Amino acid sequence: MIDWNLVWPVLAAMTAGGLIGIERTHHGHPAGFRTHILVCLTSCLLMLAAMNQSTWSFVALPGQTVVIDPTRMSHGLLTGIGFLCAGVIFREGFSVHGMTTAASLWVTSAIGVLFGVGMWDLALIASTATLAVLGLLRLLDARLPHVGAMDVTLRWNEGAAPGEAALREMLRARGLRAVRIGHVISPDRLIHEQVLKVKGPMPIDADGLVSDLRGQEGLAGFSVLPRDE
Repeated sequence: MIDWNLVWPVLAAMTAGGLIGIERTHHGHPAGFRTHILVCLTSCLLMLAAMNQSTWSFVALPGQTVVIDPTRMSHGLLTGIGFLCAGVIFREGFSVHGMTTAASLWVTSAIGVLFGVGMWDLALIASTATLAVLGLLRLLDARLPHVGAMDVTLRWNEGAAPGEAALREMLRARGLRAVRIGHVISPDRLIHEQVLKVKGPMPIDADGLVSDLRGQEGLAGFSVLPRDE
């Protein structure tokens, strides 16, 4: 039989994380809707496990009185999984990738802890909730109002690079805006590379920007890379 005292906190945590994630997704940040739900869900699960230690399947040695703090084991597990999560997050230009994968690893670790301490009800609730976030909520995530982002790199011949004001005006004509602009000059000073993080409403007009760039005189090469969370 389902223990609703465990279900309601899980649902509340998912709702709170989702609302925060919607705001982050709307503004085009790398940690978005599902990532925030998973992080909030994981924290809720671990605290519920700690608050319900009386249900843990722990048996002391025969004839012995042992005073322990089993939560230290979960602390160690989560510290270890943190290194693994860090390994799946990577940065490319101004973009960050792998946030949802790292969050799913974290919540999976928490579910393993719950199974390990014998909290089967909470572990099954957590598994169902996680699968719903990663699977079913993907459809909802796709329908949310998004601000898309692209990594744009422009390689100009010597003396041909436009100023930042001209770049911003070109992007504005396509409904886009540059939130960051970086500059890299080659050692021989023959190539001026401009690295931009560009945002705009979804669906973002990458084809239009590519068409505009093709007609730019002095542009030796460029890349336009739309990105996801």
